[in-house]
Amino acid sequence: MDLKTATALRRLRLVSAPEAISFLLLLVCSVLKRTTDFNAVPVMGAVHGVLFILYVIFWADAWNRAKWDLKTAALYFVLSVLPTGGFFADRRLRREAEDAVIASRARKEGVVNA
Repeated sequence: MDLKTATALRRLRLVSAPEAISFLLLLVCSVLKRTTDFNAVPVMGAVHGVLFILYVIFWADAWNRAKWDLKTAALYFVLSVLPTGGFFADRRLRREAEDAVIASRARKEGVVNA
């Protein structure tokens, strides 16, 4: 994995958890708006909207650079629209990055898969 691909995956990973948190907070604010006088939906909606747009931009960049197949790209996009999907995306992306580091070290040491 080259540096630009690793950077694209890291950016996507770094925005996935905050995007998931903002989605959950937006849902809480929506419930509070309907049950109390507290209305933070416009603010949380804007915050979540910005984070979602960043997620989609970083997702498209990661898809392009990592050369994901359609199934993998679709999975990461679907995870962005599920309330807790960003946490799962973060976990999968972290595992993918760790696997790439292990593979890179194995290549440097001359270890070949049998």
